Amino acid sequence: MAIRIFNNITVLEKALNASWLRNEAISNNIANIDTPGYKRQTVEFESFLAEALDKRKIEGYRTHEKHIPIGRQNVNNIAIEIKEDRIGNQMRIDKNNVDIDAEMALLAKNNIYYNAVVQQLSKQFNALKMVINERR
Repeated sequence: MAIRIFNNITVLEKALNASWLRNEAISNNIANIDTPGYKRQTVEFESFLAEALDKRKIEGYRTHEKHIPIGRQNVNNIAIEIKEDRIGNQMRIDKNNVDIDAEMALLAKNNIYYNAVVQQLSKQFNALKMVINERR
């Protein structure tokens, strides 16, 4: 049970990091609403997480850091990437593709997501505390 709790904590830690980075990206987008040519930033994490947690794929074992990773990634190696959205709506003459309404909605959604992950992390720590107390 304790090993599963530690794995869950690792996943939740990665989710918190991604949410924090997404908050920074959205804040940058909002701050650059009037910057000509600015391309909005997005954070990609959930697709990497889903791939790492996919039980249908095997996890490859690398004996050297230069080996090409195969199969699903270890949860500890899940990437969090910031990307520029060059395809998004270019509804303005100055080639800036930031839509303030969409960014504010994404910011609210990310805040809810962050709070939900914090609550889940708190539950995991409480479960770990219970396991430790039962051992005494």
